[in-house]
Amino acid sequence: MASVDSPGHHAMTEAEFRMFSELVRSYCGLHFASESRYLLEKRVGRRMLELEIPSFAAYHYRLRNDNSLDPELAKLVDELTTNETYFLRERNQLRALLEEILPELGLRRRDQGGGPLNIWSAGCSSGEEPYSIVMLALEAGLLPGRDLRVYASDISRPALLKARRGVYREASFREMDASTRRKYFSEKDGLWRISDAVKTHVDFIHLNLFDRSRIALLNQMDVILCRNVIIYFDAETKRSAIQTFYEKLRPAGFLLLGHSESLINLSSAFELRHLQREMVYRRPAPGDILQDRFHGVAAAAIAGVERAAGPEAVAASGRERPR
Repeated sequence: MASVDSPGHHAMTEAEFRMFSELVRSYCGLHFASESRYLLEKRVGRRMLELEIPSFAAYHYRLRNDNSLDPELAKLVDELTTNETYFLRERNQLRALLEEILPELGLRRRDQGGGPLNIWSAGCSSGEEPYSIVMLALEAGLLPGRDLRVYASDISRPALLKARRGVYREASFREMDASTRRKYFSEKDGLWRISDAVKTHVDFIHLNLFDRSRIALLNQMDVILCRNVIIYFDAETKRSAIQTFYEKLRPAGFLLLGHSESLINLSSAFELRHLQREMVYRRPAPGDILQDRFHGVAAAAIAGVERAAGPEAVAASGRERPR
């Protein structure tokens, strides 16, 4: 058998690169452009060394035909993903969630008979984001379970294991002040364990955003946070993920993306909402007026036509387009 750590082993051919990148993309949406080829080679090669598989072709065959309960493709994806996060990341967006979005949705929910709001942290990594939401909710006087429920998912089982443990190193607290840390964490041997008062209010789920059968088991959501995840997808898989979020959001629900992400050229199904500190996306409710960047121009044009055509045209045409 050829040595798996021989110099030629890690040099993917163009065909091998395309085979692996397409397999990973179809499984979880992760996109590797040609400039990321070395990264893919290196991390695929790492798994091959551990498994003592001598060639890319042999490893690709195993990935395509693995029917075990603990699939190798999932382990490879763990090697390929970067789980970098920390508590209170993009703090202004989280403040907008607690101070503007949840009060608006809460009023709407009370008008519809009450019940807690469902929040989904999609791509939660090691848990800092959903735990941050629970801590901020407690600070705002909200009661998890009564006022809101927090769900968190990730494709990485090791990341979810860390999230469920709730034990963190110093790097996770770069945006958290000392008093808040002492309130919700206990320290031992340089590690910080989150309190059960927070931990018990997050339901963690192993979930692939492209597994439609598993997605169907989720409740309808009022808010979905998927921040700094779709930047790793190509346009087609981004559209697929956004369509999933649209379907899982209740009408009038909100979608929060990372600051470097947007729905431009991906979806026109959401409206862009300008809050005090943030811009977020909202799924319009039936009867809502669709606010898009062409709305004002269209309204002015219609008004001009109506003035030229006379009063009868005004009665025959609506000035606004309901959603």
